Amino acid sequence: MESRFKVNDWVICTREKYGLSPGKRAKNISPAPRGDLYSYEVDKYWIVRSVTDQDLVLETRTGKQHLVPLKDRRVRVANWWERWLYRNRFPTKTLISLTLTPPDVLDAPQSATPTAQSATPAAGTRLPRGA
Repeated sequence: MESRFKVNDWVICTREKYGLSPGKRAKNISPAPRGDLYSYEVDKYWIVRSVTDQDLVLETRTGKQHLVPLKDRRVRVANWWERWLYRNRFPTKTLISLTLTPPDVLDAPQSATPTAQSATPAAGTRLPRGA
C-alpha cells in the first residue's frame, strides 16, 4: 500500500494541550468545567524523517524526534500555501548524517586491538543540528 507520506515531507501535526493561558497559536480553546485550566489545540510544524509500514518518524526544528502511528488523523501533509506561509516554522529538509562518530568514542583512548563499533549513534542520542 502506498503511503501518503514521503521522507522530507513537511507535515502539520495537531496536538492537544492543557494550560493556564493558551498561546496565540492556540485553537479550539475550551475552559475546564470547574477550574482555571484550558484545553486547546496547537499545530506543530514537523518534517518526515522516515516512513515504515505502521509508523512515521517526525522531527522538530530543534532535532527532537517523535514516533507517530501512520494512521493518526492529527497528522497531515502541509498544503502549498501552508508551506509558503509557515516556511520558517518547519525544520530544514536536509537529513542529519547518521555516519557521525559519537563524542564518547572520540574521547576514548585508542587500544592496540581494533574493535568493531557501530557508525550509528545509540537510540537515545541526539545529534547536533548542523551536522
